[in-house]
Amino acid sequence: MMAWPTLICGALLVLVGIVGYGTSEVQPPPVTALIPAFFGAALVVCGALAFNDKLRKHVMHLAAMVGLLGAVGGFMPLIRQINKTGEFDPVKRSAIAGELMIVVCVVFVGMCVNSFIQAKKARKAKEAAGAV
Repeated sequence: MMAWPTLICGALLVLVGIVGYGTSEVQPPPVTALIPAFFGAALVVCGALAFNDKLRKHVMHLAAMVGLLGAVGGFMPLIRQINKTGEFDPVKRSAIAGELMIVVCVVFVGMCVNSFIQAKKARKAKEAAGAV
């Protein structure tokens, strides 16, 4: 069941967003520093709803989509940095937040895909056992 991993990944993204906002190099910090936290909050909500058996399938597909969009969105601070300066500094705070968002989201989407594959196999095995 992916409810707990979804909650954990969501909490990690919320933490990345809050720390990124609190330690921003720009004062006052831009609201965009909280983007990982927004994605994390969406995952936390999906994870909480996934404990309901009737909602689980749809909510987890939504969570996988949020994770995929988060992985793509994590590249935005990296691209923005390159566009502004012409260089890429991987240890700049905004870059670290983007890199962490990419890693958390890619791992999460990978876990979702694996879970979907396992659920399909289990469903087929159950159908085959019921047909015998």
